[in-house]
Amino acid sequence: ILTILGNSAVLATAVKRSSLLKSPELLTVNLAVADMGMAISMYPLAIASAWNHAWLGGDVSCLYYALMGFLFGVCSMMTLCAMAVIRFLVTNSSKSNSEKITKNTVRILITFIWLYSLLWAILPLVGWGYYGPEPFGISCTIAWSKFHNSSNGFSFILSMFLLCTVLPALTIVACYLGIAWKVHKAYQEIQNMDRIPNAAKLEKKLTLMAVLISVGFLSSWTPYAAASFWSIFNSSDSLQPIFTLLPCLFAKSSTAYNPFIYYIFSKTFRREIKQLQCCRGWRVPFFSTHSSAENPTSMMWSG
Repeated sequence: ILTILGNSAVLATAVKRSSLLKSPELLTVNLAVADMGMAISMYPLAIASAWNHAWLGGDVSCLYYALMGFLFGVCSMMTLCAMAVIRFLVTNSSKSNSEKITKNTVRILITFIWLYSLLWAILPLVGWGYYGPEPFGISCTIAWSKFHNSSNGFSFILSMFLLCTVLPALTIVACYLGIAWKVHKAYQEIQNMDRIPNAAKLEKKLTLMAVLISVGFLSSWTPYAAASFWSIFNSSDSLQPIFTLLPCLFAKSSTAYNPFIYYIFSKTFRREIKQLQCCRGWRVPFFSTHSSAENPTSMMWSG
C-alpha cells in the first residue's frame, strides 16, 4: 500500500509538471515505475501465498513471480547506477557539457536499462540459469542452490552477480565519493564567504537525496544477498525459515522508501501531497499548478 500510494504520488507529480521535468528526472520516474511494477505484479501473489501457508499456482506462477522480481530488481539497480553516473557528470562538468544530457539521451538510456533487465530476466527461461522457490516456500527467485550443482547455474549466478550487482554497486559508490569530494572542495573554496551560494546548497541537497535513495536500496537488499550467498555455499535447510523470510520481506520494502525521501527533501512535493481533496470517500491527490521552476529546491533531480 505504501509503495503504490507513494510512487503513484511521484508519478502524478511528474505528469503534472511533465513540461518542466529536467532530463535526469526521467530516471526518477523510471525508478518509480519499476517500484510500482514490482508491487503490482508480485506482492498480491506473495501475500495470498502467505495466507495460504504455501505457494499458489504451481511452477508457472513461480516462474512468473521470479521473472518479475528479477526484471524489476535489475531495472531498479541499473536505474540507480545511471542516476549516480549522471549526477557525477553534471557535478563535475561545465554547464555547457551538462546540458548535453538531453531528454532524448536519457530516454535512450532508460530503454537500454529495460532491455538489459529483460535480457537477464528471460535467460533462465531459455536455458541459462534457473528459477525456483525460496527456502520458506511462499516466494520464488533465482535458484541459488544450483551454484554448485551444475556449471550452467554456476556461470549464470557468477555472471549475474558481477554484471547486475557488483559493478553497478561499485559504480554507485565511486560516483558518490567523487561527488562528495567535489562538493567538499567547493565548500572549502567558499568557506570564507559570508553566505554560501544557493547553487552550492542545492547541489549538496540533491547529492544527499541521491545518496539516501541508493543507500536505502542497497541496505534493504544486503540481508537478502547475504542469505542468498549462504544458500550458495550451504544447504538451504541449514537456515531456519525465519532467517530466509525476513531478508526477503525487507528487500521488498525498498520500493516504499523513495517517496518519503522526496517528501523530506522537496518542498514542492510536500506541498502537492498536502493538497488532497476527497473524492467519493477516497483521498485523491490534486497537485498544485504552480510551476516548480519558481523554486529550484523543489526539483528532485536537477542539472
